[in-house]
Amino acid sequence: MPDDAHDTNDSAVDQPSTVTEAQPQVLCLGGSHDQVVAIQERFGDQVQVVRVSSPVRAMAELARGEYIGVYADAEHFSAAFDAGRVMQNQHILQSMPDGVVLLNNENVIVWSNGRLCEWMGVQDVVGKNLYSVMGDPEILGSEFCPFSRALTTDRPSASTLRCNDSRCYRVHAAPVFDCGDSQKHLIVTLRDVTEEYHEQQKIANIHQAGIELADLTTDDVADMDFEGRVELLKDNILHCTEDVLQYDVVEIRMLDQGTGALNPLLSVGMKPEAEARTLWAKPEGNGVTGFVAATGKSYLCEDASKDSLYLEGSQDARSSMTVPLVLHDDVIGTFNVESPEIKAFTTSDLQFVEVFCRDLAVALNTLELLAAEKATTAAASVEAIHSAVARPVDDILNDAVNVMERYIGHEPAVVERLQRILMNARDIKQVIQKVGQTMAPIEARPAAARIEQRPGLVGARVLVVDEDESVRSAAHALLDRYHCVVETAHDGNEAVFMVRNLGPGQHYDAIISDIRLPDMSGHQLMLKLAEMSERVPLILMTGFGYDPGHSIVKARQAGLKHVLYKPFRLDQLLEAVEQTVAPIV
Repeated sequence: MPDDAHDTNDSAVDQPSTVTEAQPQVLCLGGSHDQVVAIQERFGDQVQVVRVSSPVRAMAELARGEYIGVYADAEHFSAAFDAGRVMQNQHILQSMPDGVVLLNNENVIVWSNGRLCEWMGVQDVVGKNLYSVMGDPEILGSEFCPFSRALTTDRPSASTLRCNDSRCYRVHAAPVFDCGDSQKHLIVTLRDVTEEYHEQQKIANIHQAGIELADLTTDDVADMDFEGRVELLKDNILHCTEDVLQYDVVEIRMLDQGTGALNPLLSVGMKPEAEARTLWAKPEGNGVTGFVAATGKSYLCEDASKDSLYLEGSQDARSSMTVPLVLHDDVIGTFNVESPEIKAFTTSDLQFVEVFCRDLAVALNTLELLAAEKATTAAASVEAIHSAVARPVDDILNDAVNVMERYIGHEPAVVERLQRILMNARDIKQVIQKVGQTMAPIEARPAAARIEQRPGLVGARVLVVDEDESVRSAAHALLDRYHCVVETAHDGNEAVFMVRNLGPGQHYDAIISDIRLPDMSGHQLMLKLAEMSERVPLILMTGFGYDPGHSIVKARQAGLKHVLYKPFRLDQLLEAVEQTVAPIV
């Protein structure tokens, strides 16, 4: 029931409900103090009038108690009508699998759809601080508090929170714009992402463990014979398999490309006769291992007693999981684990092991390459040059362009001197590369360690943008050997400075960037580069398909041609750079 008469000089202050449970209530939205008194006199002592100052608080009150009616002055009538319609559909919010709460500017819950109560095991959360209800959760990663960020920026914000019980929730906070209330409110949705987060963490841990398998330098194996190197790798594999994957029965066989024989490399928990069994890479008559090696496909044996492919391996085994070891699209071996339980392995377990086996294949290949590298002292010298000189020269370039950006337009003499520093630093890198080529000519290298020729990469100028120092170092290690001129940057702004200060007539033939830089996304970097050049030779990298803000989709719409998904193979990197340097028409 609208009423145009109200006292504009009377500041509205919410009136908390203090009535008894049996007394009828009327909710009064807006209106002056005199109006509320008049309404109370009109109803008498049998009805209690509860006054609120904004539609947001009206919604909270309607959710807490039962009212026989709602009074609103003319200024708030439309909002009251909308609030009533929302409350009529409240059952929709309550049936949602996500938690929905309304917060005030002090993170106090003024309304909830009830899902948070179920998750936290409490009767009611209204009137309580959301962080306290969740047990003061930890904000994961480098993200900010979504509530304060949304309140200060007036824009939606999101973060992932982890509670003390290891449950994880993806939280999205959006500000509520309400002209009738001096306080800001937030609509907050919470989604339980515990399983998803833990799976991502496990994949990341498994991938990191796989990388550590190949973390062997020339010094590590310098005094070892072939058998010693194999034993070192076996120890690393067992550590990862038992501690990370948590499997105690494992067999690894390597494929002889010439004969097709599957030769045992490592066996733990297998019966002696199974370990000594001769197996071939054939789809029939050679067990699951032979089938996987022949087809290149992973295999889950859910019940060994009913699977015609299965050959007995470990004592009383009832199920097994076998994954091919693949390098450059070629099967080089098999990885097999077994369990005394039926259906002990799931498709998620298979995914985890496949991630591990990709790195395991690289580790086995790395061990072979290290042995080949040791055959010539020159190869080790070139590696030392890359690690000791290439990155420091990059730091000089990065510092110079950062300083130059400050002096452009102000100190021409300083800018000219910085340009000479840039030119000299780049000359140093080219001299180092030429010296390295003369120190380690390809003819001096063992056949197993020789590098295929990639004439399309010779002299190509490549900029690699990534916060991770190991990625920038790997860029030199991988691309320098193909005679690319590699430079690196730590973030998006530094990459822009490097591009802008290359010098007249010069350009990067390829720019490889992580999708998530410290200061911007890969798509945002692409847009900044497009402001300086019509053609942006960008290649984006991302880990495990991670695409925050749909950056890859947006970049593809803007013309992006190549995306590398970590961990990617060397030939995938080389092909992407080649096609970017000389685009296929």
